Amino acid sequence: MESALGIWIEDCRKKNIPVDTNIIREKAKQLYDRFADAGDALEDDPQTGTSAESPSESCKFTASKGCFENFKKRFNLASVTLQGEAASADKAAAEKYVADTFKAIIEEGGYQPETVFNMDETALFWKRMASRTFIMKDEAKAPGFKAHKDRITLVMCANAAGFMIKPGFVYNSKNPRALKNKNKNLLPVYWMHNPKAWITKRLTSDWFHQCFIPEVKIYLAEKGLEFKVLLLLDNAGGHPLDLSYQGVKIEFLPPNTTSLIQPMDQGVIRAFKALYTKNSLQHMVEAMDTDDDFSLKEYWRKYVITSCMVNVQKALNDMKKGTVNACWKKLWPDVVHDKKGSSAEEILHSAVDKTVRLAKLLGGEGFNYMTCDDVNELLDAHSEPLSELDLAEMTKSASEEEDDPAQEEDDPGLATILRMAKDLQTSVEEWDPQMIRSLQFKNAIDCATEVYRNLFTQMKKQRQQLPITMFLTRKTLPSTPSVEEESPDDGGGAAQSPEEAPLEQL
Repeated sequence: MESALGIWIEDCRKKNIPVDTNIIREKAKQLYDRFADAGDALEDDPQTGTSAESPSESCKFTASKGCFENFKKRFNLASVTLQGEAASADKAAAEKYVADTFKAIIEEGGYQPETVFNMDETALFWKRMASRTFIMKDEAKAPGFKAHKDRITLVMCANAAGFMIKPGFVYNSKNPRALKNKNKNLLPVYWMHNPKAWITKRLTSDWFHQCFIPEVKIYLAEKGLEFKVLLLLDNAGGHPLDLSYQGVKIEFLPPNTTSLIQPMDQGVIRAFKALYTKNSLQHMVEAMDTDDDFSLKEYWRKYVITSCMVNVQKALNDMKKGTVNACWKKLWPDVVHDKKGSSAEEILHSAVDKTVRLAKLLGGEGFNYMTCDDVNELLDAHSEPLSELDLAEMTKSASEEEDDPAQEEDDPGLATILRMAKDLQTSVEEWDPQMIRSLQFKNAIDCATEVYRNLFTQMKKQRQQLPITMFLTRKTLPSTPSVEEESPDDGGGAAQSPEEAPLEQL
C-alpha cells in the first residue's frame, strides 16, 4: 500500500494535481482496502485452507495521523500541501523567483540562452488511441489486454535558444524483443529501463552523466561557446540533490511552481504528444497506401517499441525551435522572440486538426467520426492521475512482471508447451532475414497459444496471491509462518497450522 501511495503522490505532483494530508490519508485507505480485498477473496477460497477471518475486519486500517507522519519520514516527503492558501503563496513565490533569484543567477553567471537548460519528464501511453476507435474497443475485450496502459517515461530537456537534446527513454524491460541484436547506443533516444518505467534518482544521474553532459558538450563546441551551463530542475522525487559536474550549475525551482514557470511545462510537452499522435496515424495512412492487403488491426498489433521510438524522434524533429524558445516567456521573457506560428498552442491546434483529417482517411468505427475533442481527450489521458489498478500493476516486483514459463512449478507440462512455443518463435526470428514474415509467424503462434497463456497467467496469479494474505493476517495469527519460511514445495497450498509450526518460525 505504501509503495502504491508513494507512486500516486509523485504522479500527482508531476501532473500538478492538488493534494493535501486529508486527501492522501483517504487515498491510503482506498489502496489498503483494495489490497486487503485481494487477500479476503483468496481466504474465502476453500482451496487455500486458510482462516475465513477477513484481514480488513481483524486489523482495521484507519490511516491515522501518526501513521501518516511515519510514512512521510520513510518516503522523505517534506510537504504535500498544494491547496488553498498554499496555492496563492506558490504564485507569489514564482513571481519573486523570476524577478529576483533567477535574474541574479543569470547576471552573476553570465549565462546565455544557449547555456541555460530545463529538464522535465513525462509519461507517454505510447500505444493508446482515442477511446471510441474500434482498435481500442476490440483490444479491450481481449483477455489480458494491457496495450493501452503500456507506458514509457520520456526525459525531455531543452535550452532557452530552442535546442532539444536527445530524449531519455525509460521502458519497463531492459532487452525487449524488438531491440534484439540492436546497438542501444545508436538509438534515436537514450535508452534506460525500470520495471515500472518510472524515473528514479539512479536513472536521473545516469541520464545526466551519460546523455546530458556529452550532448551539451558537443552542442556548445559546435557553437564555439564555453562549457558553462545552468540546468534547471523541479523538486520531483526522482531528481537527486547531489548531481554535480564541473562547469554545470544545478538549480532547483521553488516547490509547487512548475505549472507556473517551468519552461517544459508551458505547452512543449503537450504539443509534443499531439505531434506523436499525429505521426502515429500518419504512419498508418502511409502503410495503408502501400499495401493492398492492409489491415489496421494487424498493423496495430505489430506496432512495437521501436515504432514508438521512430514516432518520438519525428515528433521532436517537427517541434520548431521557436516553439521551445517561446515556452521560456514566463521565466526569461528577455530571450523570447515571439515568432508568428511558433507558439505551443498553434503547434498543438495544427497537430490536432491533422490528426482528425488522418483519422478520416483511415476510416472504420471511431475513426470516421473522430473530432478534435476526441484527440484532446486522448492527450488529457496522459495527464490523468494513476488509477488504483495502474498502481497495483506498478507495485509488482520485477519477477512478477517477467512471464517466464520455465520458472513455474505448478504444471511442468504447461510450462514445457509455452517454452517450446517461445523457442520456436525465437528460432524463426533468428533464421528468417525478412522481419515482416517472421513477425507474421510470431503473431500466428501467439494466437494459437493464447488459451494456454491465459491459463498459465491465471495459475500464476493464484500462486502469488497467498503471500499477500499471509502478510495481512500476520498480526491476528502470530503463529502462522512468514512468507520467507513457507515451504517451497507447497505450490501455494494450505498454510501450516499454529500447532504444527516449529518454534524457530514463531
